[in-house]
Amino acid sequence: MEEVRKKIKNLLQFVFSRLVVTMLLLLLQVIWMFVLFNELTVYASWINFICLAISIIMCAALIRKDSTVPEFKISWMALFMLMPVQGGLLYLMWGDHRPAYRLRRKLEKASKRISPLRTDAPGPYAALDAVDPRAGRTANYLRRQGGFPLYGDTEVTYYPSGEAMFPAMLAAMESAEQYIFVEFFIIAQGKMWDEVHDVLRRKAAQGVDVRLIYDDAGSVTRLPVGYWRKLEAEGIRALPFNPFVPMVNLVMNNRDHRKILVVDGKVAFTGGINLADEYINRIRRFGHWRDAGVRLCGPAAWSFATMFLEFWTANRPQSDERAVPRPRLPEGVRHTGLVQPFCDTPVDDECVAKNVYLEMINQAQRELFITTPYLILDNDMLTALCLAAKRGVDVRVYTPAIPDKKSIYQLTRSYFPVLIRAGVKIFTYTPGFLHAKNWLCDGRIGAVGSINLDYRSLYLHFECSVVLYGCQALEDLRADMLDIEEKSHLVDLSECRTGWFGTLLSAALRLLAPLC
Repeated sequence: MEEVRKKIKNLLQFVFSRLVVTMLLLLLQVIWMFVLFNELTVYASWINFICLAISIIMCAALIRKDSTVPEFKISWMALFMLMPVQGGLLYLMWGDHRPAYRLRRKLEKASKRISPLRTDAPGPYAALDAVDPRAGRTANYLRRQGGFPLYGDTEVTYYPSGEAMFPAMLAAMESAEQYIFVEFFIIAQGKMWDEVHDVLRRKAAQGVDVRLIYDDAGSVTRLPVGYWRKLEAEGIRALPFNPFVPMVNLVMNNRDHRKILVVDGKVAFTGGINLADEYINRIRRFGHWRDAGVRLCGPAAWSFATMFLEFWTANRPQSDERAVPRPRLPEGVRHTGLVQPFCDTPVDDECVAKNVYLEMINQAQRELFITTPYLILDNDMLTALCLAAKRGVDVRVYTPAIPDKKSIYQLTRSYFPVLIRAGVKIFTYTPGFLHAKNWLCDGRIGAVGSINLDYRSLYLHFECSVVLYGCQALEDLRADMLDIEEKSHLVDLSECRTGWFGTLLSAALRLLAPLC
């Protein structure tokens, strides 16, 4: 009887969950639109004429737009050809736009307030130019285009899994004296979040300034509706970014995919790890979940604090960023290597993350190792990777063997044949799902962060990462990638779709990739 009650309770919770209610509301909108168009059939010729005019205008705007990626243009042009009447309306709702005006203006105003907090010094750039001039150009790009400083004297610790990094995150939060900033794409109720929540609640009660940002759509199936109110009542200042609403809404495409934890401006964590039990393998969803992250101890942690404050100020402009003290760090601390945290945004027309990745591909001389859960490439990335392999660089790409999304997995595999023919080695992580987003170029420059190798991360999401130049942690990063390789399967061309129908299917999937 108890088991039956439990099943009924779980069923009711599912039926009345936010996801189900949202889907029902979206379905009602579709039905309403169908009924509306059905009732307006008497005016069909006029409606068709207006919609066709909108399609022509949207098509012209798409052609004129210089900042749009060619793959986006091709995909939307194909849709315009297939659906000349409806295509324009679809492009208006889901096309390659910058975020809605209100969101864009909020973030631009916040950036003007927060960016002056990122102070720069010439010393690290001169030191990098002296030992690695090519990497120095990458650092200068990030400084000029994004305003992200390069730091020395920062200790970097690399973690090859969520379960390795999680205790360090808890210990850092326990040590907080002034503030804790937490920002994650996914927060899910479970053991991992319970432990984090307990620390945050206790620290807030002790007078520590505790702030939390989570992506509302990313957590829509994981948290109750209005969960931020519960946190606010506990003294944790909480903000659901870009609240998910069951309406056709362009700005819903732009999600906060970043993973940031900052304690007192002295310690910061980032990587691919969210606050959900699968990330530390306390539950198994897609086999063994392999992830990665880094901890920064030193002045570079402040950059992540400013990234967080920028988002916070955009949504709560009454906040006073001057009330957040910049840490005073002990002098004379020396650590080898330099670090440069950065973030990327769909608000502007500069694809910072993609350009950093292209920089690493183009400057690779001996080897280039990449781990990514999704391999969905535009022509620039695909051409650069193939060219690197053709000029003799040992290019290795590590992807999951067990997918979390089957359709995206098939899309990822559609790129395998052209890469393998060019000489790129593709490995699939046999034990499960590989979620790490790491890059390593010649063992001298690397990146660890939240950025996937797909259209959403590179063009639509807010993302963050940290570039490591000559750090000791790069050796740990390389050892982790080789450990992944030992547990992975090297994909042979014979395992890919290379027949006539197979290549046609792959081409069709790649055509739709920018719309996914």
